[in-house]
Formats: sequence, structure tokens, C-alpha cells
Amino acid sequence: MNAPVVEPTAAQSQQNPAPTTTTAPASAPAPATATSTTTKPVHSLVIDANVIIKNDPSVSTLIAQAEELYTIPSVVSEIRDEATRLRFQTTLMPFLKFRTPRPESIKFVTDFARRTGDLMVLSKPDIHLIALTYDLECERNGGDWRLRKEPGQKSVNGAPPAKEGEEQEATTEETNDAAAPVAEEKNEEVKQVEEQLEKLDIGSQEQETTPAPKEEEEEEEEENDGEASDDDGEWITPTNIKKVQARESAHVAPEPLQKTLQAALITSDMAMRNVSLRINLNLLDSSFARITVLKTWVLRCHGCWKVCKDTTKQFCPSCGQPTLTRVSCTTDAAGNFTLHLKKNFQFNNRGNVYSIPKPTHGTASGKNQNVKGGGKGGWGKELILAEDQKEYIRRTEEEKRTRYRDLMDDDYLPGILTGQRQGGTGNNRIKVGAGRNVNAKKRR
Repeated sequence: MNAPVVEPTAAQSQQNPAPTTTTAPASAPAPATATSTTTKPVHSLVIDANVIIKNDPSVSTLIAQAEELYTIPSVVSEIRDEATRLRFQTTLMPFLKFRTPRPESIKFVTDFARRTGDLMVLSKPDIHLIALTYDLECERNGGDWRLRKEPGQKSVNGAPPAKEGEEQEATTEETNDAAAPVAEEKNEEVKQVEEQLEKLDIGSQEQETTPAPKEEEEEEEEENDGEASDDDGEWITPTNIKKVQARESAHVAPEPLQKTLQAALITSDMAMRNVSLRINLNLLDSSFARITVLKTWVLRCHGCWKVCKDTTKQFCPSCGQPTLTRVSCTTDAAGNFTLHLKKNFQFNNRGNVYSIPKPTHGTASGKNQNVKGGGKGGWGKELILAEDQKEYIRRTEEEKRTRYRDLMDDDYLPGILTGQRQGGTGNNRIKVGAGRNVNAKKRR
């Protein structure tokens, strides 16, 4: 059986330019500029667990589109289904390279995600996958010159490193220019003077033979003025429409897309996409199309205007009030995070007209059992107004116990048959506050 042919790493390609037939590399490649050529659109592709579990894209597509496939060892532990694990071990695992990112890269990604507000929704394997993509990007491109160090950075870190051949050509041109003889400069000055004299003689002869009429000169001046006025408005034509759109929409000059992506990440996690896109890492979807604009939903507090990335929250992590509203946001290729707010948004104050009824106490003898407090219908009893209330904590613990139900159990019946309903708004969320129906008009 023939040994597999593996492409030489970046460090090996500098020592041995010629391609060689070797086995898998014993250690991770050292940071260096990639010199090997590839015909596939992606060289190093980092794969997330959701791609393996969903099998989208398929294994054949991954192998056909990328030269090398990378992941971290902890991704295997996320595959809990036996059939999926067997398919992964037989089809994709022989082509994968397991690698752990450097501690410096993990620290950089963690600090970056903390500044963007995505750290609270990112797991440890998610951070390691982004850090691994960051390592491969720096190794393949010779540094982090095309990435960003801070979320609000408008441009990339620097210019691409110059190649050795270009540096040698630049030095030779500078030496040749400095060693130019003085005699050539004198000859050029003499030639310029002779040309100016010839132009003066030709101009004087033309003025004597053919004098220009004044009417034609005035018409030409009017036409030139008209053209100048049109140029000031800059008409939009099919040739310059892309330049105008890029100038108006983008805050920075749009970066040209690479023909071959040296390192890329493929995932369906929105938090991972947001952090990777703001770092300026290459992102791919399941169809291997590069993601340049990302649209998602976040929670924004109407009281303190803080943004919360965890969409399961019902109370603001900053001020503690139940004033979180769902807002759409976008992240573009320039790393700009934009919130799209409604123009005439008004916060809903229904249910806040009447004051909260006073609670009623019980007695040890049970004489006041018929006394029901909490207003009409008992709507003010056990109101949840804060996240640290014992009622809210008890309800969350009950939901955690009843969230996972075996649908194939013989004793299980859905709520539509048993008539059991859970209070709260959509998605069976815990009811916070008095609700909307407290002050609603009653039917007669």
C-alpha cells in the first residue's frame, strides 16, 4: 500500500523548496510565510462540531475544497450520538489534523470576545477553535498584518510583508539612481531648452497664419464651463457605480478578496461568527461562500442602553430591570457593529397603571384562609419583579428539571391533550411582572 502524499509544511518548504513525499508532520509548523502553491480555494480549514454533527457540508466537499482540515481534540467529546461518532471516525477522522492553539492566541481571543460582549455565550471549545484559526492565519500569512487587535479598529494592523525578491529589486534601483552620471542631467537640461524654443517658434507661426475667431472661443469656453459644472455633480454611470457605493456605504476602503484563503473557519455559531468577523478572520458557510456581513439579534436594555448577547436573559445584567428588548444588529467586513433601532419606538407600559397590592399574612390557626390578597383575582400574589427573588429562582429550577422529557415514554402526554399550560409569554418563558391583562378592559 502506498504511503499518503502530504504537502510540506511552511517551515519545510523554506529548507527544501522541492516537493517531497513524507508522512504526517511530527510537530506543528513554525510561524513563517507560506510559499507553497495550491489549486483549492482554501488551504487550512478549521471545522466546528456542528459541521460534523449535521454533515453539512459533506466529507467529500470538505476534502475537495480544502488542502488541510484542522480541529481541536475537545470537538470529539461533543459528538454524543453513536451513529454520528461512527460516521466521523470512519469518514472524516483519517483526514483531520488535531491541534491545540497557543496560550497567547487563547488569551487574545478571550480578551477580544470580552470587549465585544460575546464571552458570556462562548464555550471553551468555541474560543479554542477561533484561536486555532488565528494561529493558522498568522502562520500562513507571515503575521497578523491583515487582522484587527481591537473591536473598534477601523483598519487592519499593517501592510503585507514585502518579499525578498521585491526588496532586492528596490535596493538595486536605488543604487542605480544614486550612481547616475552628472553628464546625463546636463544633456537633459539642454534638450528641454531646445524643445521649448521650438514650441515658441511654431506657436508664433500659427498665430500669424490662422488667427482664431472670437465666437468659436466663446462657445468653447461655454462648453467647458458646462462640462465643469457637470463634473462637479459627478454623474453616476455603470463604470463608477461600484466606487460610489463603496465610498458611501463603507467607512474604510473595501479589502479585495483573496483568490486562495490561507486559513478559514467554517461554523454555524452566530457568536463565533461575530467574533471572527470582527477580528477579520475568513468565515465560510456550508456552501463555502465567504461571509462578509453578519446579521443577528441581541437584547438591548431600554433603561441603561446596555447590549446583552445572551438572548435567554429576562433581566438586564447591568441594571437588573426587566427592560430588555429584542434588536437586530449587523457586523460588516470592516468590523463595524451596528444596531438597527426603530425610529419611533415606545416602550410598552401596560400593566403599570395600578400600584401593586399589599400582601396579606396568614395565621397559625388558619382562621383567615378565606382571605385572598393580591387585588382582584389575586393578580398581585407572587409577582416576579427581580432576578434574585425566591419565586424566580424556584421557577427556574423547576423548569430545568422538567425541560428534558422523554417523548417516547408511555406515560407522557402532550399539553394539548392534558390541558396543562405553563404561564408566561412565548416559548414558555417565566412571567415577569403583572402582565398586560391586568389593566385591560373587561368584557361584560
